[in-house]
Amino acid sequence: MYNPKYYEVTDKAKVFEFMQDNSFGILFSHTGDEPMATHLPFVIDGQSGEQGLILGHMAKANRQWRYADGQQVMVVFHGPHTYVSPTWYQEEEVVPTWNYVAVHVTGIFRAFEDKKGMEETVARLTAQHEASQPKPWQMDFNTEYSDQMLKRVVGFQIEITSLQGKWKLNQNQSDERRKRVAKQLKIAGGEVNIQVAGLIDEDIAG
Repeated sequence: MYNPKYYEVTDKAKVFEFMQDNSFGILFSHTGDEPMATHLPFVIDGQSGEQGLILGHMAKANRQWRYADGQQVMVVFHGPHTYVSPTWYQEEEVVPTWNYVAVHVTGIFRAFEDKKGMEETVARLTAQHEASQPKPWQMDFNTEYSDQMLKRVVGFQIEITSLQGKWKLNQNQSDERRKRVAKQLKIAGGEVNIQVAGLIDEDIAG
């Protein structure tokens, strides 16, 4: 992606933390004739492989995995984003913009259907999202129902080959202008605006 140096984040730990906090992304691949995309939850494993792994599963009826197997793919993770009005700068010769945080990951896609691999991936994904529940649910893999469900999906892992982190937070503007933007976002309110304002404040503070 287009990523000027002042927006670029190369801190691997920061990028992985972002992906883990925003683990619902979009998997992009290509058949050779047409692009394909699937919205999916992912498990982010920064400790495996040379640069980390992304794990998940999709419906077996989704033909994307057949075309993607063994090929280079991209996963895009989105964070908070919001509109920035030029009136917030309180200066002349300014234009609107959009602030956002995103990570693009490329890697090699490998599909698998073995029972052990499928159970491990489904268990990790479930545990990740059930962790906040009062009584986390766990899948019982020793039932006919679970066997039927696993037969309807295919697991995959993506061996990460490159990471691009982009924190577009008005870094091309002066700190004074950025502070005004953060202030207006806080006044506007809403979870996303508050998140973006906090990221601007954090970036200014260094």
